[in-house]
Amino acid sequence: MISAQPIDVLLVEDDPGDELITREAFEDNRIGNALHVVRDGAEALDFLYRRGPHLQAPRPDLILLDLNLPKYNGRQVLEKIKSDPDLSDIPVVVLTTSSAEEDIVCSYKAHANAYVTKPVDLDQFTGAVRQIDEFFVQVVRLPRRR
Repeated sequence: MISAQPIDVLLVEDDPGDELITREAFEDNRIGNALHVVRDGAEALDFLYRRGPHLQAPRPDLILLDLNLPKYNGRQVLEKIKSDPDLSDIPVVVLTTSSAEEDIVCSYKAHANAYVTKPVDLDQFTGAVRQIDEFFVQVVRLPRRR
């Protein structure tokens, strides 16, 4: 079942190469989701709280969050999102290079909705992003936009 309307996805990613791969995977799916990109934890919070240059930012339906970010790291951003009643219902998928058990446990304890380790292989990485996109658009039901 395909979603009747495209979703807004916030990608919090400081690596331009990973951003490009993620964009291409979304475009290849031809679903038409809007992918918004911020490069660090502080900018992610500005986007979510519609501050500074992000005054007109849409409320994302899904957040793809890297853990290793400048300014505020991904754990800090995740904790802020999940502790805020206005943001806590937004699904957050941690998408990171780390496969450390401690990072996985900490992310789930902070209420991440999923944890995905970025594959090193380009095709596998593209496939993983495509599966995340398909799952959150075609399989699960997301909360209605506010």
